Amino acid sequence: MCGYGTLEELLEVITWAQLGIHDKPVGLLNVDGYYNSLLSFIDKAVEEGFISPKTRHIIVSAPTPKDFVKKMEEYSPQHERVASKLSWAYEQIG
Repeated sequence: MCGYGTLEELLEVITWAQLGIHDKPVGLLNVDGYYNSLLSFIDKAVEEGFISPKTRHIIVSAPTPKDFVKKMEEYSPQHERVASKLSWAYEQIG
């Protein structure tokens, strides 16, 4: 069963891209428009200035697997990393 935790995890992975922890797209296979409301909410946040238009492009969505795979393969980060000077390397202790 999915819930708020699943939504939080999705947004966390998007945030990781924004912070520069990874440079991959975050994909939503939007079958039958399932994610339309979420994407509209995010687009409204861009319109209102809460989310940068360039970071909006971290999220890749498509209605079919074929289109989805194509968009994921064509993805190139357009945003400036918020924390680009931080090192996310793991340091082993001991």
